[in-house]
Amino acid sequence: MQIRTTIAAALLAATSVFSVAAGAETVRVAIGTQDTTINTATGGLLVRELKLLDKYLPRDGKYKDVTYDIVWKNFTSGAPITNEQIAGKLDFGIMADFPGSLNGVAHEKAGRKSLFVGVLSGSVKGSGNGIVVPAVSQAQSLADLKGKTISVPFASTAHGLLLRAVKAQGWDPEKDVKIITQAPEVAGSALQSNQIDAHADFVPFAELFPWRGFARKIYDGSQANGATFHGVLVDADYAKKYPEVVTAYFQAVIEADRLFAQEPEKYSELIAKTAGIEAEVNYLFHGPLGLQTRDLTWKPEYKQAVSTSIDTLKLLKRADQGIDVGSFVDDTYIRAAFTASGLDYEKALKNYAPSPLDAKDALTGEAITDPKRVAQIWVKGEPLVRPYASAENAFKALKQLETEEKIARVVYAQDRESGIKLLAAQAWFVRGDTGEVSAFLLKTSADDWAKKNGGKVLDFPGVKSATLASN
Repeated sequence: MQIRTTIAAALLAATSVFSVAAGAETVRVAIGTQDTTINTATGGLLVRELKLLDKYLPRDGKYKDVTYDIVWKNFTSGAPITNEQIAGKLDFGIMADFPGSLNGVAHEKAGRKSLFVGVLSGSVKGSGNGIVVPAVSQAQSLADLKGKTISVPFASTAHGLLLRAVKAQGWDPEKDVKIITQAPEVAGSALQSNQIDAHADFVPFAELFPWRGFARKIYDGSQANGATFHGVLVDADYAKKYPEVVTAYFQAVIEADRLFAQEPEKYSELIAKTAGIEAEVNYLFHGPLGLQTRDLTWKPEYKQAVSTSIDTLKLLKRADQGIDVGSFVDDTYIRAAFTASGLDYEKALKNYAPSPLDAKDALTGEAITDPKRVAQIWVKGEPLVRPYASAENAFKALKQLETEEKIARVVYAQDRESGIKLLAAQAWFVRGDTGEVSAFLLKTSADDWAKKNGGKVLDFPGVKSATLASN
């Protein structure tokens, strides 16, 4: 009798275990990333490579017996991510404001709904998108491109920028320029062979192509003064069913953002190793005073960028009707993640400062107080970038490096007027009578500064030689 009771109990226990196992849910977390679009790193590449999502996924309450199926898929643009989301193969998608808006429209056409749930990185001024010309081109500004052929990835955020920039010139985009579609990888070859006069693109190509030596940047998105960003979209039904999972994803993003802020050089190198985009370009975006800000809050300017994108889609006949931005943009999950991480969302929402630089001049030891005067040098073989309170201090430091037989991997400078971060080798400079050096993206800006304030306009080799000769 006792043996029968023991066997019966064992069978009951086995049945209970089987029932739990059979009833256990597998929750897929499928995320479409853009690794080479480096300003999305804290939402994709870093979260994946550092396995941060596993750390935050809920495992209690209704998720106690859940098994997570985490899927990462990498793409070079937003459009295929949208296609995979609509096909039910992805739950999350990372892309810019323009393709993100197209994502919302495409979902509605398919009888579904997506939500734009978070920002990863952007610029309320518009930096990140830009226009480049072949290195041998004589063009110095957009005004020099009238009647020329400009390529751009159609239906991208850079496409929207190009149309706004052309309009600001008072030109007819159908008559005064020839706009053709080209993906970045195609445009790179076209620039090298001078098959196009200019190319407009999104992060990081307006900086990457000049860094690689075959193009020059002649227009920064900030000149159009229109906000741009990359963010995260999620299937609305998925978010409704698994809100804690969406919140957990943003907790992972917040940690990735914190890690990057602490060690930008280290994680710039990780992006280079994983995505093939050089660390010097990654640091240009993600380092202190970077070209964009890793801002996770829904600034009003970013919401307006979504509205502007939808209006542009109508103009391009890519959308028959708009979508309700108020219901499309949803900050519920990022707010919940801020709370769970012990952060103040409202405080962050009001903060428009660039990634801060809290350091002393590596040459003089003086406090760095004016962001628009800052320059930086990343010395080969050194793990950290050296900061300088002024460009002239950086050029003096370059002289010391030469005597020490050390090599500068890259030199950065901040535009004296706009404050955007520049690759110094591509910049223009004004050296005043007192030796003060100011950096500018455009030669026309340098010319204007020299006329108003005095000084001589020089390119990078010229200002470097002038500074070395005076010391």
